[in-house]
Amino acid sequence: MPPPRGAAPPSVEILPVEGLPEIAAGDDLGRLIAERAPALRSGDVVVVAQKVVSKSEGRLRRLSEVRVSARAGRLAARLRADPRMVQAVLDETVRVVRDDRVLIVETRHGFICANAGVDRSNVPGDDVVCLLPTDCDGSAARLRDRILEVTGTRVGVVISDTFGRPWRLGLTNVALGVAGLSATVDYRGQPDDFGMPLHATLVALADEVAGAAELVMGKTRRVPAVVVRGLEADGGDGGGSDLVRPAPLDLFR
Repeated sequence: MPPPRGAAPPSVEILPVEGLPEIAAGDDLGRLIAERAPALRSGDVVVVAQKVVSKSEGRLRRLSEVRVSARAGRLAARLRADPRMVQAVLDETVRVVRDDRVLIVETRHGFICANAGVDRSNVPGDDVVCLLPTDCDGSAARLRDRILEVTGTRVGVVISDTFGRPWRLGLTNVALGVAGLSATVDYRGQPDDFGMPLHATLVALADEVAGAAELVMGKTRRVPAVVVRGLEADGGDGGGSDLVRPAPLDLFR
């Protein structure tokens, strides 16, 4: 629900979770974050980079073990890309949206993104790639529950990743997984400042939280988790899946 009319705007803090070690498969990521986060308060939102979530869940793949299909070979030749990388992308893909200069695909989660989120950066080994979590909302819920177990504090969790955007230059963080807060705030039907009803204002709250968190996380600071304080997570049951535009409403499909 939108905030009450006339309510004071929130003052938001973004606090780094520092000192996290290199994450490996099987690590108790929720405990590691809980032990290093600034003293958590009810209503805080913990934003966690997808990369460390994937590492903790063992979502890594060696390109040397990838078997390249004929389709991947043809695409790789046209894109001048590593055929093994192309195959790894196709294995995470349900639909190729565009294959000109870069592979833009739809993942099993419904995300439309470059290379299905398969990434070679910040992973150990020359031939290792990182894949998106299998169930991003499930990963967020498990982190929320583990943080509650360790600290006794109920927080919201957003799992974030960097996406490009059509029609806009530059990358920004978006929410892949959400737990413990509403992913959107719906103003439709509410009056504007002049009493006119709003018809299309559905705010992507979780994406905005993820984008704000990136200001502190950065790409080279080794801060893969932050605490966003002041929003007062509403404990809602929203998910990253709420932010995927349904096919019947996708004018560009």
